[in-house]
Order: sequence, then structure tokens, then C-alpha cells
Amino acid sequence: MTAVRLGLRENLAQFSLLVVVNAFVGAMVGMERSILPPIAEQEFHLAARTAVLSFIVVFGITKALTNYLAGRLSDRFGRKHVLVAGWIVAAPVPFLLMWAPTWSWVLAANALLGVSQGLTWSTTVIMKIDLAGAKNRGLAMGLNEFAGYFAVAGSALATGFIAARYGLRPEPFYLGIGFVAAGLFLSALLVRETKHHVAAESKLHGELAQDSMPTQREIFRRATFTDRNLSSVSQAGLVNNLNDGMAWGLFPLVFLAARMNLEQVGALAAIYPATWGVMQLFTGAWSDRVGRKWLIAVGMWVQAAGIGVVVLADGFAGFATGAALLGVGTAMVYPTLLAAIGDVAHPSWRASSVGVYRLWRDLGYAVGALLAGITADAFGLPAAMWVVAALTFVSGLVVALRMAETLHRAPATGGRRPGAGGGARAGGGRGRVPVGAGGGGGPRGGPGGGGPAPLPPGGAGAAARRAGGRPGGGGGGGGGGRGAPPPGGWVPGVSSGGSLGGGAGGGGPLKELDPWQRPSLS
Repeated sequence: MTAVRLGLRENLAQFSLLVVVNAFVGAMVGMERSILPPIAEQEFHLAARTAVLSFIVVFGITKALTNYLAGRLSDRFGRKHVLVAGWIVAAPVPFLLMWAPTWSWVLAANALLGVSQGLTWSTTVIMKIDLAGAKNRGLAMGLNEFAGYFAVAGSALATGFIAARYGLRPEPFYLGIGFVAAGLFLSALLVRETKHHVAAESKLHGELAQDSMPTQREIFRRATFTDRNLSSVSQAGLVNNLNDGMAWGLFPLVFLAARMNLEQVGALAAIYPATWGVMQLFTGAWSDRVGRKWLIAVGMWVQAAGIGVVVLADGFAGFATGAALLGVGTAMVYPTLLAAIGDVAHPSWRASSVGVYRLWRDLGYAVGALLAGITADAFGLPAAMWVVAALTFVSGLVVALRMAETLHRAPATGGRRPGAGGGARAGGGRGRVPVGAGGGGGPRGGPGGGGPAPLPPGGAGAAARRAGGRPGGGGGGGGGGRGAPPPGGWVPGVSSGGSLGGGAGGGGPLKELDPWQRPSLS
């Protein structure tokens, strides 16, 4: 059997295949983007904005709940099975939209579409994270989201073009039949399972002991409330899709009210996701170089500015500028949020944490559609859009004030003189972990040699066993005082003041442990 390797280059064929699959996933939701609000008004005669946007509420709720289940199911049964199931659920959607006699049929189609999107998009995200490893996680998410949202744009443009020439139904939805057929074929016959890549990465970074594995309730609690990084990411994801839900439902109505024709509406509806998709080719990789936090915060502020430009515009050029700004801001945020989750969560519970994040993120569709619809009915379309812009700006402030940087790199060479670094101790004090922490102490606490062996991610107990023969042995201590905290916080089970029962270590260059071993995530 071929050895499992992590990395984009090492898994290029499968990664590229998953990019193509995700393009078909995005195209399925894109076929609604420019024409469903006009269908609601012109064919089903829905006047209230809340009623028009009800399909987004149904879509958002079902997709959000399915996202959460998809993470758990993919951990339990494997990624590929969940992916194939998602395409099977999507099969009736184009037919329901083509022939729906009442609006309730459209709502049912969007419930199925939400379930399908939750299963398929979540799984392609998780599988790409599995394949990429830690080094190029931002680039991997950028490529994934580029494929999905560029396809959203292409599909919106195509359906708007077809609708302008042949009518709103059924011809535009013929495309959906092809999208389902292609996605199901590729997923069932060519995509391979990636759970073995998770096992490989877990071994590389240290297996979690069974009693230290967080429960699903604990993962949910961390990603929602208690972990400052994970919860900041979750709220930003929710607000990002809140404004996307508003744009999906209200932008076509705003454009029609400004006397744009269906072809122009389709073009404008495509600019936002097209800019979003293309820019993610750069922003995902950029986050691997400059970090996650400020790209997310500034991206939310750029989104708010884009919405404001659309509100103030009165013609095609202004609408296009605002839509492009919204796309740029979303591109800064979208892959970076996913990469931050991958930075923080241990591989063994990463899929579940992605599921919780995507639960909150896609509930934003429902919240945004309800908020925008109710506000628009009460105060008009501009008021609804200004409210969403304000919430988006505040979300960026939350990230700026609450979230820490999640991208960490170990220094390539020494960061502290020999002998000054702190070793590990089983009791759990504070300090950085020297690469040479206690290599070679005796079984009862003789002096450590300060050799080149790094402290394994299994924690200080593992270091003591490896360095000193058994827990409580040598190999922990350093002669220095307290070390400075690493950027992500203190490492559990580590002290700069010597080891439990161990002699002085020799110190050496510093290496930070992976961020999922911080106390709030242990």
C-alpha cells in the first residue's frame, strides 16, 4: 500500500478532483441566485419581502443543521459516504424548481438543497484540510472556496442569461440536472476516502489520549462560547453569511427597482461571487504568510463598505462597484476562517469543529433573510441594508478585540541561549518548550543533556518518559527563570523552572507546540 503523505503537491490528483466536485456543489446554489427572487414576485405574486426571502430562511436552517451533522457523520462513517449521500439528496431539486405549482414546493426544494449543500460542501472542505496538512491550509481553503463561489457566479450568470431569452422556468434549471449528474459520478467513482490522512497527521502531531478527547458537547461549547478564537471565528462566519443572505435576497430586488433588466441583474448577481471566488486564490495563500486575525477583521470592514456603496448607488456602475467590494471583503474572510479552525482544532476532532462553525455560519443565511425581510417591510430596502452593514462592521471589531492570531510557526534557529530555556515538568507550569528539553536524564532524575530531541506534542509526560526513562525521571528541567509565553498562550504541562524530579537541562532553540494544545483546547 502506498504510504500516506500530507500536502497539496503530494495529493494533487485527489485535491484537484475535489476542487472540481466543489465547483458543481457551488453551481447548484448559484442557479437560484439571480432568478428565484424574480420568480417569487412575478410567478407566485409574493409582495412581502419576508415572504420572498423565505426560501433563504429554509435553505439556511437546513444547511446549518446539516453542516453540524456532516462533521460528526464524516468522523464516524468516513468523508466519501457523506459526500455521495449529499449528491443523492440533491437529485430532485432541479425538477421541483422547474415544475413547482406553489411556493411551498420551492421551499421544499430549498430544504433539500440545504441538506445537500451541508453534506457536500462541508465534506469537500474537510477532505481538503485532511489532504493539505498544516503547511498550506490557507491556500487549500482558498482553492476550495474559489471553485465553489466562482461556480456560483458562473451559474448565476448563465441562468440569468437563459431566463432573459427563454423565461424564468423551466429552461434555466436544466443546468441543475447536469450539475447533479456530474457531481454524483465524480464523487461515487473517483473520489477516495481521506480519513487515513487524519490518522497520519494525528500521529505526526501526537495522538490524544482517549480521556483527553473532547466530547461533542465540549466541542460545541468551545466553538460557540468559551474558546476566544473558535467562538470569534463562529460569530464572524454567522455575520458573513447574514450579509450574504441579505445580498442573495435583496440585491436582485434593488437592481430591478433601479430598472435593470434580467440580464443585467444576472450580471450584477454574478459580480459579487465571482470577485469572491477569484480573490480567494490569493487571500487563502496570503493568510498562510501574514496570519488569520487581521485578514478576517479588515475583510469584515470591507464587506460593510461594499454594502454601503450598493445602498448609495443608482446605476449599474455603482452597483457593480459595491458588489465587487463585498466580494473582496468576503474573499479575505471566507477561506481564512476555515484555515483558523484548522489551526486550532486537533485533527482527531477537527471535522466536528468545522461542523459547529458551519452550523453557526450558515444559520447566518436564515438570520440575514429574516432580519433583512422584516426591516425592509417596515422601513424599506435601504434601511435593511444599512442595518446589515452596521452588524458586519461590529463583527470585525469583535475579531479585532477578542481573537488572537492562530497561525504559528516554530523558529528555524535558536531563540534563546543554551541553558536559559525551560524544560518540561509533569505538573504543568508556564514557559516555552526548548527543542533540547532534557534529552538523556537518568530514571531517577539525573541531569538532562539538552540534546536535539524536541518535546513531543503528547505533552510533558511524554517528554519525561522519553527523556528520563519513566514519568518523574530526568530530562525536564532548565536552569532559567520563567520563559515568555508563546503567541497562542501557555502550553499545558510545561514549565521554565525545572522538571518534577529532573535535573537541569541544557536548553537549546525553541519550538512552540501546536496551538490545539493550549489549555483552553486541551
